[in-house]
Amino acid sequence: MKRTSAAVAWLLLVVPAFISSRNAWSTSAGGRKAEHWAGTWACSPQPADASSEPPAPGFADVTLRQVVHVSIGGPKIRVRFSNAFGKSALTISSAEVAKAAGGSAIKAGTDKPLTFNEESSVTIPAGALVYSDPLEFDLSPLSDLAVTIHLNAAPDGVTTHSGSRATSYFTSGDAVSVIAPSSAETADHWYFLNGIDVVGPNSPAAVVILGDSITDGKNSTTNGNGRWPDELARRLYANKSTSDVGVLNEGIGGNRLLRDGLGPNALSRLDRDVLTQSGVRWLVVFEGVNDIGTCKNPCDLDSVEKGIINTYRQIVVRAHSQSLRVYGATITPFGGSLYATPEAERARQAVNSWIRTSGWFDGVIDFDAVIRDKNDPSNLSREADSGDHLHPADAGYRIMGDSIELKLFSR
Repeated sequence: MKRTSAAVAWLLLVVPAFISSRNAWSTSAGGRKAEHWAGTWACSPQPADASSEPPAPGFADVTLRQVVHVSIGGPKIRVRFSNAFGKSALTISSAEVAKAAGGSAIKAGTDKPLTFNEESSVTIPAGALVYSDPLEFDLSPLSDLAVTIHLNAAPDGVTTHSGSRATSYFTSGDAVSVIAPSSAETADHWYFLNGIDVVGPNSPAAVVILGDSITDGKNSTTNGNGRWPDELARRLYANKSTSDVGVLNEGIGGNRLLRDGLGPNALSRLDRDVLTQSGVRWLVVFEGVNDIGTCKNPCDLDSVEKGIINTYRQIVVRAHSQSLRVYGATITPFGGSLYATPEAERARQAVNSWIRTSGWFDGVIDFDAVIRDKNDPSNLSREADSGDHLHPADAGYRIMGDSIELKLFSR
C-alpha cells in the first residue's frame, strides 16, 4: 500500500512536468516558436516542351513576373521554387513578392524582397526545390499575388506548368522592383514557381486535388480563375467552418494514372505533389479519363479499367498512411469527343460504379452526376460543355465546384 501511494505521488509530480516539457518542445524548437503552415496555392511541375517555350530572348538576363490567385490568407508567407526537371542548377539572382495590380503591374509600396537562408539569391540543384525564408506579408484570401524573379540564364531542362490559364510577363534586364514594366512580353505558362504557403492564426489546413486538364481548367477563361478548384476555394472561404482551408490545384493537362503524358503519371508524382504539401489533410482524386480515352488499338480497355482501380487503391493506401482523408471523383462524360467509343463509355461507367460503391474512398464527389446530359448521360450537358465535349466551360466548372459538400472538409 505504501509502495502504491509512493508511485502515485511520483506520477503526480512527474507527469505534469513531462506534459509541460512536451508542450514546450512542440511549440518551440531551438528557441523558435512553432508555426502552423498550410498551402494556399500550388501547381504541378512539368518538363517544358515546344508548346511552353518562353518568348524571346528566353531566360537570358530576364525578369519574370508571375501572378497567382491564392485561396487562404495570412500574415506570413513563404514561396517555393522548383528545378524538378532541370539537368543543371537554377540560379535565381533576386526575387520579390507584391500585391498584383492587374496585367504586369504591382501595387506600389507592397513589394517585399524574398530571401533564402538570409541571402538575396539562391541556387537550386538539378531535380530539387527550395523554400524562401518566411516573410511578413499581409496576404488577403482570394487575392492575386505577383512573384517576380530575375534570372541570368535557365538550366538545361526547364521546369514549367504549361496550363497556367494565367499570363506571365517577361522584361529584359533586372526589373524586379519595377511597378509596371513598359514593355513586357507574355506567355500563358508558369516557370519554376511551385507553391505558396501561409501561416494562419487557427492552424490552417489544405485540400490537394490530384487531377488532369479538367482540374487544370482547360477551356476556362485565361486570368479568370474559373477552374472548379477556384470555385471550391471561394465557397470554402465563405463558409465559417472551412474558411481556413486552402485549395491546392495539382492538375496537369493530359495526365494519366498508368502512364506518363505531358507530365509524370499520377502515382509517381503523389509524394511530391500531394503527401509533402504543407498542412494537407484531404486529397481529391479526379483522374482516369485520359487513361481510358487514349486506349486505342491494340490497347486493352479491360486491363486499363483494372489498372485504374488498382492505382486508386494504391493512392488511398499511401494517403491513409499519412492520415489523409481521400475522396474519389467520378469521371465526367466525353460523348462526342475524340475519346468517345462504346467501349470507352463502358469502361468509364465501370470505373465510376467502383468509385461509388467499393467503399475504398472516404467519400465520393459525383461530378458525373451533376454535369451530364439528363437525356443522354454519356454526354456533357449543353450548359456545361465548352464545345469540345470533353472539357467544361466556365459555367460547367462552376457547377462542379458548387456541387461539392463542404462538410467533407470540416474539422
